[in-house]
Amino acid sequence: MKNLIVFSLMLIVSLGSVKAQKFKGLDKSPLDIATYPSNYRESNKELKIIYSRPQLKGRTLSKLAPNGEIWRTGANEAPELTLYKDFYFNGINLKAGSYALLTIPGEKEWTIILHSELNAWGSYFYKKENDIARISVPVITTSDSLEAFSIAFEEDDKDIVMHMGWDTIRVAVPFKKIQ
Repeated sequence: MKNLIVFSLMLIVSLGSVKAQKFKGLDKSPLDIATYPSNYRESNKELKIIYSRPQLKGRTLSKLAPNGEIWRTGANEAPELTLYKDFYFNGINLKAGSYALLTIPGEKEWTIILHSELNAWGSYFYKKENDIARISVPVITTSDSLEAFSIAFEEDDKDIVMHMGWDTIRVAVPFKKIQ
């Protein structure tokens, strides 16, 4: 009988706390993941990036990601790029592991930075001495506009290219497979 009373009290308390729980609404810049290969049935991934997808919402790209300034490459925390195998990145042998992805947008080219400082909010605490590797890639301007910042991977000549796009800007970042 005593156990039944204790159980009943615990049930009442736990039900009350479930009702009191507050859940926040959807994030304005939702979290997304891009992988290579992108087929969900393929479990042997080579790269994965977790990033937030800001939207233009009537704003300009130059205001959200100003040319010449370090940018977190999306919204919220700096994206986390995970390599499941070693790759060459601009001639540097990158070991399998996780890296923060930062960028410096420019009119004609973007500087892509792989950084050791994970779990950093934005790029507010960026320190150049924590850079692992950098590469400059050309900017391509298209006629079609992407409302939300987007990242996708594709294989190109047996190497992997990370495509980033927002508004009418597109950049392609090469990762060379180590054979």
